[in-house]
Amino acid sequence: QVQLVESGGGLVQPGGSLRLSCAASESIFSINDMGWYRQAPGKERELVATIPSGGTTNYGDSVKGRFTISRDNAKNTVYLQMNSLKPEDTAVYYCNAHGRRTRFSPISSYWGQGTQVTVSS
Repeated sequence: QVQLVESGGGLVQPGGSLRLSCAASESIFSINDMGWYRQAPGKERELVATIPSGGTTNYGDSVKGRFTISRDNAKNTVYLQMNSLKPEDTAVYYCNAHGRRTRFSPISSYWGQGTQVTVSS
């Protein structure tokens, strides 16, 4: 079974930084794009950033210029560096990956369990 395990969330003051990590289990055969989404209480899940296996990254408007997504293909890991954090960045952050579990599997979407990020003084 494919698992995405997130880490790095926590409590940070406004203006501070956090780095999230998400590692896919070794059982996955291949990964196409990876990304981060977030969901605040009472709101819908929204795009934070995505990164394909090769190509241009994509960011939500509210995080452009403050967040940076990157990945290490050898480790099946995606990162999210979050700088200049604001209280409105408070949310549960979810890792997402599209990939094939085996050589013969269709491309599926996988989600992590979520990690809480709280920006507050």
